[in-house]
Amino acid sequence: MMAEAARQEWLGWLAGERRAAALTVETYGRDIAGFLGFLTRHAGGEPSLPDLAGLSVADFRAWMAAEAAEDHGNATRAKKLSAVRSFLRYVEREHGVANSAIGLVASPRARKPLPRALTAVDARLITTDIGEVSDMAAIQARDTALFTLLYGCGLRISEALGLQRGEAPLPGSDAPLRVLGKGSKTRIVPVLPIVREVMARWITLHWQPAPEAPLFLGARGKRMDPAIAQLALRNFRRLNGLPEHATPHALRHSFATHLLAQGADLRAIQELLGHASLSTTQRYTAVDTAQLMDVWRRAHPKG
Repeated sequence: MMAEAARQEWLGWLAGERRAAALTVETYGRDIAGFLGFLTRHAGGEPSLPDLAGLSVADFRAWMAAEAAEDHGNATRAKKLSAVRSFLRYVEREHGVANSAIGLVASPRARKPLPRALTAVDARLITTDIGEVSDMAAIQARDTALFTLLYGCGLRISEALGLQRGEAPLPGSDAPLRVLGKGSKTRIVPVLPIVREVMARWITLHWQPAPEAPLFLGARGKRMDPAIAQLALRNFRRLNGLPEHATPHALRHSFATHLLAQGADLRAIQELLGHASLSTTQRYTAVDTAQLMDVWRRAHPKG
């Protein structure tokens, strides 16, 4: 049996037995057709099922290299390799033709997207004017305190909302903030005076006096939901024409990017963010370089 006939049979099985969506069947069919087309060129003839069984790791790697040469990224090649694995599993199950080499082929690792930071102007605008989204003084003070804390200390939204009232960094103290981060790891973060000032205004309007009460409360007195913070910032960015990537987490990215731009040490930024690996923090160097090149292209007379 020829591999193309098995492909058609497999696509029929996906549509009929598995009830896969038409677009899924079309995509899988196109991916496997491309794979078989490569094998035809690679081996000098249309492949049969025994030919599929005889493919080596080197053959699969040659196909992946050809895909890379076509400017297909890691994510795309990983998706196509997944389709090939699925097709070969079907061939083995239905026709008893197995290929052992496919299990030794590693999937390309998708590159993590670079963090998307805000400009310093946009980040400051959020911290000073976020309260305009609400007409309630307490909500205005709460949101100002929350977003100033995110940008001023580089916290994750979950870390900020996990704080208790008794942990609020207030004026009159220079004690750092103890933050419980990922993996239940605690880190120490210094707090800017402006963060203490806006936090004090919020605490005067905080409607639960117990130290163990959540620092940031929702309208019903429970711990504030991250979705509420995201909604507030979404409404604010639309009112003020900010980019769509202006999210609570973008303030954390902005904290790191702006520190780096001002000459902060990468190791220090790693500690402040609570990254387990320096390689995670090093992504911000790429962001800084990209922004520098963008400024250069726009400002240079030959740009």
